[in-house]
Amino acid sequence: MAPVNDHPGEQAAQNPVKLIGIRDTPLCVDEVFRAVGDDAAGGVSLFVGTVRNHDGGADVDALGYSCHPSAEAEMRRVAEKVAADHPVRALAAVHRVGELAVGDLAIVVAVSCPHRAEAFEACRKLVDDIKHEVPIWKHQRFSDGTEEWVGAC
Repeated sequence: MAPVNDHPGEQAAQNPVKLIGIRDTPLCVDEVFRAVGDDAAGGVSLFVGTVRNHDGGADVDALGYSCHPSAEAEMRRVAEKVAADHPVRALAAVHRVGELAVGDLAIVVAVSCPHRAEAFEACRKLVDDIKHEVPIWKHQRFSDGTEEWVGAC
């Protein structure tokens, strides 16, 4: 029997970025999860970011996301970098823009890898890098009438 690392399923896939999108419509967890299905993956990590009802001690009523026209291309660049640095079998990420209410899905990311630890690590890296490098901005509106812009990068 060949050593585990020599098996093709233990390696990154040739074209692992399966779905990247910036959407102005509600996001679908099932769509993202299905996009990363791979028979060689032993672990799938899924992250769903939602609009919460508070931030920094203040009550949030709603928020809006806006982005630069390059946001989707930047998201793809970030995804390709994560895929190059980890044994990713498949990867998908979608981010919502427009007006969102508390409880709405803001981002859905999934990564499949041969093993769970790799999937967790790659998914976390992808979420963190999207937040820090992709030009998406959040405009929060608080219950006290104040508002705040939060830059993603």
